[in-house]
Amino acid sequence: MTSIEQVRSAMSLDLANLEADVAAALPGRTSLPSIRGVPSVQSEPMPDYVEHQDGVSRVGALSAEAVVRDYEAAAREIEAMGAELIGAAQKCEAMTAEVHNAIAYMRDTAAAYREEAKKIFKRIEDCALLTEDVRKTCETIKRRIEGNGTA
Repeated sequence: MTSIEQVRSAMSLDLANLEADVAAALPGRTSLPSIRGVPSVQSEPMPDYVEHQDGVSRVGALSAEAVVRDYEAAAREIEAMGAELIGAAQKCEAMTAEVHNAIAYMRDTAAAYREEAKKIFKRIEDCALLTEDVRKTCETIKRRIEGNGTA
């Protein structure tokens, strides 16, 4: 066992009294100064939904500030993601409107093709009827010519 492990096992560490022990060991001070009135290490102000309690040590206050700032930064990023999501939803809505317009255009185009198909269908059948009439007329004339030539 190393000497550090021996010290740890021999001495139970009381974290609650550690700060008081450190403060007592400092020359000329009986306790650590209060955090009130001491400027923060960060340049950003603390969020307005938290404030330091009286008597909190500088270490505790700075730790709490660091944690609350991290949480606040995460909250701002979450809000920014929400704003991005709103933007994406608006783009999606615009795209959906464009899709509806495209579908309407496709339906109109399909209807126009059907109308054109109707017209062509009728022309082809009209041509077929006309061709049939011409063929019958030609056969009738051919029979008359043949009938006149044999008589």
